[in-house]
Parts: sequence; C-alpha cells; structure tokens
Amino acid sequence: MLDSNKVKASEAGKTRLREAMRQAKLTQEELADQASISVDTIKRLLETKPAPNGIEKWAVKNIAKVLNISPLDIVDPQSWNQHLQLSQEFAPLIQEKIRSFCGRGFVFKEFEDFLHQYPKGYFTVIGDAGMGKSAIAAKYVYDHKAICYFNVLQDGRNRPELFLKSIRQQLINRYQLENAENDDLSALLVKASNKISDGEKLVIVVDALDEVQQETGAENILYLPKTLPNKVYFLLTRRRYEPNKKRLYTEGVKQVELSLTASEYNQLSRKDIQDYIHFILNNDPEYKDGLRKWMQDKNIVDATFIEQVAAKSENNFMYLRYVLPDISKGVYQDLTLEQLPDGLQEYYQTHWARMGMNDKPNELKVFILYILVEIGTPIPCEMIADIVQQDDEDNVQDVLNDWVEYLKQQVIDNEECYSIYHASFLDFLKAQKKLQANKKIFKEVNQRIVDYWERERGEDDADG
Repeated sequence: MLDSNKVKASEAGKTRLREAMRQAKLTQEELADQASISVDTIKRLLETKPAPNGIEKWAVKNIAKVLNISPLDIVDPQSWNQHLQLSQEFAPLIQEKIRSFCGRGFVFKEFEDFLHQYPKGYFTVIGDAGMGKSAIAAKYVYDHKAICYFNVLQDGRNRPELFLKSIRQQLINRYQLENAENDDLSALLVKASNKISDGEKLVIVVDALDEVQQETGAENILYLPKTLPNKVYFLLTRRRYEPNKKRLYTEGVKQVELSLTASEYNQLSRKDIQDYIHFILNNDPEYKDGLRKWMQDKNIVDATFIEQVAAKSENNFMYLRYVLPDISKGVYQDLTLEQLPDGLQEYYQTHWARMGMNDKPNELKVFILYILVEIGTPIPCEMIADIVQQDDEDNVQDVLNDWVEYLKQQVIDNEECYSIYHASFLDFLKAQKKLQANKKIFKEVNQRIVDYWERERGEDDADG
C-alpha cells in the first residue's frame, strides 16, 4: 500500500483518541476487536510502537466509527486529505488569500461542531466587506482540499451556470461519478454521497453569495438544493442583508448562521486582528522594516501600535491590508498614530482626498476609475486608453500605477488586465459617482464606453 494511503495521528488527535476510549470504556484490546484491527495498529497510531509511515486510513476509519468520532479528530485534515487535489481553477486565489492568514479559530470550531451535531446542512459565515470571509473560505479549502467555488464579481465569475459547471466537474473528478455530465446539483450530490466512506463528509465551500449575478425569483441563490443527502454540507459566506432578501430556503436541512459582527465574537475578532498586525510587524519581509522605521521615528512601542491600529481597523482585515503597507511606504509620514483613518470607509475617503479627487480632480483619473467601475470585468490599459481617447497610453498607465493597491492585475490573452480588487472599494467608488459634482463626468464616461463599443463593432464589420 502506498505511503500516501497511510496517516499519522496529530498530537491533539492522540489525546482525543485516548479521551474517546475512556468515554467509551474500552481498552486497547477491546477497541481493536470491535474495529477489526490489531492492538499493534492502535499502538502505532498512538506512537507507543514505531510506525514511520503511520497506519492505513481504513484502520483509522474503523477506530473512529467504533468511538463515534471523526477520523479528522485523530488525524490532521491536511495529512488526511493529502492525496486530494486543490481546485486548479481557484488555486491562485486561494494562495493569495491565505498568504498572511492567522486566527479565526472560533469560526472553524463552530463549523466543526456543526459537522458533528447535524447529519447535513448549510453553515453561513456573515460579515461586512473586508472582514476576512473569503480568507476563511480559502483557508478551509486549502486545509481540507474541499470542493469549492469563489464568486468573483470583478472577473464575471459569479453566475449560476458557471458555479454548476465548476462544482459538477470537481465532483466527477473526486468521486469518479458516471453519467453525470448533465446532472443538476441535487443529482450530483446524491451520487457523490453514495461514494462517501463511513466517517467522512462532503463539504462544499461557496464564497461571496452577495456577489452572485442571478435574476430575482423564488429559486435559491445559485439554485442550491432545498434538501441535501446525509453527509453533505455547505460552508457559505456572504455580506449582511435585510431578512426580506433571503435567498436560501430548505426543507429538513439545518441552517446555521455565524455573524462576524455578533457581540460574542467581537473580542475574538479583535484578538485575531492584533495577531495579524503582530505577524506583519515581525514576519512580513516586504513591510516589517518600513513599519519599524515609522514606529521608531514616532517613538511608538509594539504594544501601543498593535492596540491602536487594531482599534482603528474596526476588526476589518481589508483596512490592515491597505493601511499597514501605506505606513511602511511612508504615506503617513506626516500623521501621528491617532490621526490614522478610522475604519475602512474613512481610509478610502482619506486616500481619495490625498489623490486630489475632491477639489477639481484630474479628469483622466476620474474617467479611468469610473470606466473600471462600469466595465466591471478585467480590461487592458490599451482598451482604457481607447475609451478615454488618450493617444499616450503611458498617461493611462501612470494613473493605474497610482491606484495599483486597489486594482487586481491579471494576464488574459497575453495582455495585462485591470479590475477593482475588492468589493468594498467598488462600493466606495459607486458612492462617489452619485455625488452631484460628478454626475456630468459619469454620464460622459458611459457615453465614451458606448462610443468605444460602436467603433469596435464598426471595425469588426469592416473586417468581415
């Protein structure tokens, strides 16, 4: 048998195994007999007998079944799932989201408790923009190699048909499903559940339900099933919305919602934020030296910096993603710690003002930002220059460089393309376009986009 089919108990798993044996009032000999394994196998799992490569997974499953616990209570999820492949479609996004991930243990504990308590169900993590929902989803997928789908508004990857296509292929690949190429999600889940071994569960992670583009109707968001087969669970994330906008209804399936803004989680979230700041301050090779210099110049000690920046963040990781690099790069050299922006929205407003966008803003800057808002999907610098009718493409590139920390860059068809990085900044920009002073510019931007598409169609007709 291949080593990849063998596993070892984690330190916490060995403790959990001993506790479960005590609770079940079973000796090693009795457990071995009921699990149809040898006593030596249990000793190897507890590492009281040498086992360089661990023991077979089927033996761990038998042990867990007898003790009424999960194999993942004994073996670390990453070790257990090492033979599974991370979705290649979302691998770059996942790696980006977990690069500096820390904390959020209370979310994972709540979800693990949910998995143990109910035979199937939907578990939804709810929070405001920038509170780390996507990072939570990415971390769970990475650790458990879970089936997943990340809705991304800016990439146009947020429609039900794309979701179903991706999930269908992942399920077919993982469980070797047959004759499933045209199945809907309910049929796929039934087929997959029949392939799940005892003690295992199928968890599907779906991020950013609030970014889904779907016509309003009686159907569930993404057409998620009202009923689920046993051993099937969904871990969902979304922003808060009004109760009358609910888009997930179930029958005989447990739904649990965990709000990151709930009072009982405030202290836990604040601790996670402080741990993140501490991590960047001491471990991030790109920003730690600049942060240290800024603190030294202003005579600020670590504890004060961590506490006050955490308070200003309002438990928002996106705030830290912007503010800590800005501090490191000297953007706030003229400000004290107390003068840093309070919260993500004030940060955006402060940067908006610093970029000269309030009083007679540079028209090209406004045009380019509004184009990114209106187009919504990644577009190349050349296309932006064509829309604004700017002959010198370098001028457009200079503006894009000025706003680079807010933009997502990706290569599509060998062209460097740009889109708004995060939904919270997109919301901020949409709010700016509603200002009376900018209505005329916004109208002109839309007209230029229309003119561009008409020119493109004319050229295509001429070529045809």
